[in-house]
Amino acid sequence: MVSQSLAREFGPRGIDVAHVIINGSIEGDKIFSKIPDIGQKGPDALLLPDVIADSYWYLHTQHRSAWSQELDVRAHAETF
Repeated sequence: MVSQSLAREFGPRGIDVAHVIINGSIEGDKIFSKIPDIGQKGPDALLLPDVIADSYWYLHTQHRSAWSQELDVRAHAETF
């Protein structure tokens, strides 16, 4: 709700406001130190930092005629 309110206020000024949900574990030293066997879930169980960055870059470069309000980033192996 907060990001929608901000988007309504700042959108007319050309400022895009989006809410990004990163739902899952991010590959890196911290997750491997906390949960050493997480890699056994397979190659698609963790979110890759570079791919998350690509998602943010998409938000930054999208055309203003079709701005995204919310982006939900999940690992391919995530169960719903």
